Amino acid sequence: MSMFDYDLLVLGAGSGGVRAARFAAGLDARVGIIEELYLGGTCVNVGCVPKKLFVYGSELRSSFKLMESYGLNVSAPDFDWPTLRDNKTREINRLNEIYNSMLTNAGVNIIHGRGVLKDRHHIQVGDNVYSARNILIAVGGWPFLPDIPGREHLISSNEVFYLDEFPKDIVIIGGGYIAVEFAGIFSALGANVQLHYRGSQILRGFDDEVRDFTADQMAGNGVDIRCQSNLTKVEKTDSKRLKVTFSSDDKESVWECDQVLMATGRKAKTDGIGLENVGVEVDSSGAVKVDEHFRTSVDNIYALGDVIDRVALTPVALAEGMFVARHLFDDKTAAAVDYSNIPTAVFCQPNIGTVGLTEEQAKLMHKRVLVYTSNFRPMKYTLSDKQERCFMKLLVCGQTDKILGAHMVGPDAGEIIQGIAIAIKAGATKKDFDQTIGIHPTSAEEFVTMRSPSRVHEE
Repeated sequence: MSMFDYDLLVLGAGSGGVRAARFAAGLDARVGIIEELYLGGTCVNVGCVPKKLFVYGSELRSSFKLMESYGLNVSAPDFDWPTLRDNKTREINRLNEIYNSMLTNAGVNIIHGRGVLKDRHHIQVGDNVYSARNILIAVGGWPFLPDIPGREHLISSNEVFYLDEFPKDIVIIGGGYIAVEFAGIFSALGANVQLHYRGSQILRGFDDEVRDFTADQMAGNGVDIRCQSNLTKVEKTDSKRLKVTFSSDDKESVWECDQVLMATGRKAKTDGIGLENVGVEVDSSGAVKVDEHFRTSVDNIYALGDVIDRVALTPVALAEGMFVARHLFDDKTAAAVDYSNIPTAVFCQPNIGTVGLTEEQAKLMHKRVLVYTSNFRPMKYTLSDKQERCFMKLLVCGQTDKILGAHMVGPDAGEIIQGIAIAIKAGATKKDFDQTIGIHPTSAEEFVTMRSPSRVHEE
């Protein structure tokens, strides 16, 4: 008999933790998983899934504006926020049950409660202590709220999914995925939206041309974007609205609204879980430090997902979870997680899909880079007065002809880029793209019909 209750005890039942637990159990390991909130973690409950449902709702409402140009004469729909909110919540509850069944059917023991590490082999949950040969920390992240006057009046991306009333006016702080996506959602559903970002342009880390194009299209869709603007104070007014103060270039501006959504990112949720009890090292932001095998500074304790602050994307956490399970219980020589050419999408309006290098990165890494671009009005909008445009971009190595990066801003960008990501991962060249016959008429065919570079970068 083993001296431990479990071969693997997972702290956190988000995407990465659940994947590791299920795969490890499938490899005949005795697995337990501890969760204090909800099965499925951020993505299922207050992230990707409910957000995408809100995006669908907002896009459906926007599509009514196109209907008249196609001969469909219907009155504009009345939007009922409680219906969208509550239908979303029912779907999330259904997914929670599915996660419960998946874990149980895989033979994973689910332990509900807050887990705290007592030593390198023991985790306490309430009055109970569980032992494990190996421990996996997969507690994810938690929204960050700044320490400013009126902090108590801010909401985060956790609370925004459960608002009692739909805001007529909303201020959104931030310039990343969450901020720009909710700016599009609330604007398309009828709110007045101001998006404030402290940097010079939204979507830091994305291709600069993509950033500029997206900001321009979002503004055209009604989002008031204000860069180099810092939130300094939030006050409640006599009318129970919020007075929000910003500073920019030593000037102050004030706006009244119903809600202030703080969407400036998440931090590793490592406070109070006992890392200091066992000597697990964290960085200055609180993220857990790991090696290429996701092993922490304590050799039987591993960590993955948002808590290591490497690439905070659900599919990445899934890949990390599978690797840890295989590394511990199957194949010690399993290939490490490859972080190159990870495709991603931002479900702002219009959508962004991207994979590979940005133009700025490509110029630094390659001696000769060919840049192909296409900027056009989607066919779907040509019968209407909707002026939103689509942008596509390919980056090609001038020495090998390999595709270095592909970027798109427009309808269904994520769906299109997913397929192109496979080609780039397989080493596709511009010649391969040129020899591929397009599907006509589609926006996607532009990726295989761009013949002349817009510009060339050479050392």
